Amino acid sequence: MPLSLALILSLAIAAAGWFGRALTRPGALAATAVGTLILWRTGWPGMATLGAFFVGSSLISRLAPDRSVVELDGKGSTRDTWQVLANGGAAAASAVLPILPEAVLWTVTASLAAAAADTWATSFGGWSRTDPRHILRWQPVPPGTSGGVTLLGSAGALAGAASVGAAASLAAQRAALFPLALGVGMLGMLMDSVIGSVWQGHFRCIACDRPTERRVHRCGARTTSVSGFAWLTNDGVNALATGVAALAGYGLWAMG
Repeated sequence: MPLSLALILSLAIAAAGWFGRALTRPGALAATAVGTLILWRTGWPGMATLGAFFVGSSLISRLAPDRSVVELDGKGSTRDTWQVLANGGAAAASAVLPILPEAVLWTVTASLAAAAADTWATSFGGWSRTDPRHILRWQPVPPGTSGGVTLLGSAGALAGAASVGAAASLAAQRAALFPLALGVGMLGMLMDSVIGSVWQGHFRCIACDRPTERRVHRCGARTTSVSGFAWLTNDGVNALATGVAALAGYGLWAMG
């Protein structure tokens, strides 16, 4: 796809996301850059893949109830720059590499499938009537705990990955992209949960004694580090998971 057309289409989609409050203004600018690179190298199949991720994830995030006991980063369903880059940065980075467009499409599909799987898992988990279990210790944990998984959330992850894989395989007329999205998407989601449970920074408010992902609590009081690396946020965890998924997508393309 010509770069100028890729820019125009990406700008239009990002603007719609901003007006629809799915993106902040800086997030829309980041989404324009990400979308331009992906569409430039992968054309209409890449647009279908990116569209399936963005539309599906935005809708499901808004519809899902919030049962979280742990106070999260407070960003909500409106994505900012860091969230855009955490979910789409690896896909965009692959577009500037000197590899074939088909290889780019495989990396884009894999990384966006992982991002969709994680987003849908979190959203579907909000509908679960049972508390999540820790992915490593398999003990019940409060809703919203990083690394907590539910059966319903896992089903949502599969649906999210499938939505991206279906769009990619149909648009590109490549059936192999569907199982790629399912497999790598689910593995990326599980990796996200493991990294989040072990390495992500977890804090507790010294005034309210509430668990949180914030360095400064909503009440304004300082928080104390409980576990993980204080500098590693949820966006960082997502970026690591989608980055590994992108590498997996490229590796599977090279093996085929």
